[in-house]
Amino acid sequence: MDATNAAAIDAVKLAASRRAFLQTAGLGLGSAAIALLQQSAAAGAASHAAGRVHTGLPGLPHHPPRAKRVIYLHMNGGPSQLDLWDYKPGLKSFFDQDLPQSVRGEQRLSTMTSNQERFPVAPSQFEFEQKGQCGRWVSTKLLPHTSEIVDDLALVKTVHTNAINHDPACTFVMTGSEIPGKASIGSWLAYGLGSESDNLPAFVVFTPQFPATGNAQALFSRMWGSGFLPTQYSGVTLRGSGDPVLYLDNPKGVSTADRRRMLDGLQQLNQLTSERYHDPETTTRIAQYEMAFRMQASVPELTDLRDESAETLALYGDKATTPGTFAHSALLARRLVERGVRVVQVLHRGWDQHGNLPKTIEPQCLDTDQATAALVTDLKRRGLLDDTLVVWGGEFGRTVYSQGTLTANNYGRDHHPRNFCMWLAGAGVKGGSTYGETDDFSYNVVENPVHVNDLNATILHLMGIDHERLTFPFQGLDQRLTGVEPQRVVYELLA
Repeated sequence: MDATNAAAIDAVKLAASRRAFLQTAGLGLGSAAIALLQQSAAAGAASHAAGRVHTGLPGLPHHPPRAKRVIYLHMNGGPSQLDLWDYKPGLKSFFDQDLPQSVRGEQRLSTMTSNQERFPVAPSQFEFEQKGQCGRWVSTKLLPHTSEIVDDLALVKTVHTNAINHDPACTFVMTGSEIPGKASIGSWLAYGLGSESDNLPAFVVFTPQFPATGNAQALFSRMWGSGFLPTQYSGVTLRGSGDPVLYLDNPKGVSTADRRRMLDGLQQLNQLTSERYHDPETTTRIAQYEMAFRMQASVPELTDLRDESAETLALYGDKATTPGTFAHSALLARRLVERGVRVVQVLHRGWDQHGNLPKTIEPQCLDTDQATAALVTDLKRRGLLDDTLVVWGGEFGRTVYSQGTLTANNYGRDHHPRNFCMWLAGAGVKGGSTYGETDDFSYNVVENPVHVNDLNATILHLMGIDHERLTFPFQGLDQRLTGVEPQRVVYELLA
């Protein structure tokens, strides 16, 4: 190519990049990301021409992956580690005594309890038992089904986070930052790895119903949003009532063949726009129109449970066939990964128990425990657990001291970001293991702390991704899920 032609091509690219810059300049200089936008547009157009919808980035995975897909079960509101996983039998002798100042220290408290005159210790009212060959202590009253699969779980007792309130903490655990506008972990995985399915989204989200006794916190779309990444990598929510996806069906009088011809014509127009302006949002429109067309056939097939055996349905419980329930969402999560979807996220609300915890945590567990254990068991029976990673957890834990009045039969717990429990199961995970330890009050980490972004780095590692190398330029910084501070893969959790 001579210098004149090269200069002409550079001028065209510059004009295209100016348009992309002007559209996104309000979000910062980095959002222009000229070279990356052009690369994304070109890759998207090439993949569409080849019949592919969800292609990953060249060069990924960085290393052989242990997991091909992720199912992330998020218990929104902060489940109490003290009443579920972190067994502290010695607390019974401290009932209604103030938490020692030496334990509480100068740590940050939420505004809901910072003005309390007392911080009375509230031992769990639920009995724990040792279960499995690993001898894991677990609340069998609250988690009777999950307690039967503890040998498949790697429990982390020392997860900690920076945020103390729900919105920033949920944003943090899902995006690696308290600041809105960052990309969620599901979007990062869809962006980096694509998907094996061309008939379903790469990243699917469920927000099931929850017990009426639950104290529900809002779910923000940033928890599954693509942030600064192209919008085609956002999670697609499947509704629990009515049509799973609104406006997916053709209008009356419009046949599938008519829709196909219309989309082909629209694609040609969008392709011309993409080639002229190199705007990644045009590529997104092409991909999303095509995906919607394919989902007209794939979603009804996905949600038709008539091919599930009676044994499988019984495994998930009597709500497995009721759309909108956690059990139904868990079953569909298995069906989605079976069909090649990369990431499935199930967000269950109602775990914010500031008061009346003994009475309100039971319905929450009853709603989720059986289906959670069933999902792991079902994946294992089908051979899918070997390359599927299941993650369970919330955005923070709960305090050992009671919020409000403590009685012999009742207590509440405030937010506690210093330590909480999460578990992983499946591909590459050391089942039956426990990592980290807390003090006698489950208030401070005393051994092997795991930051939220350490856990995110570990999830990416299991998916074959070096968390330091998966980046996207935005606002003058090479953004990554795990942030700019040093984070580590928790190799101790890996088999």
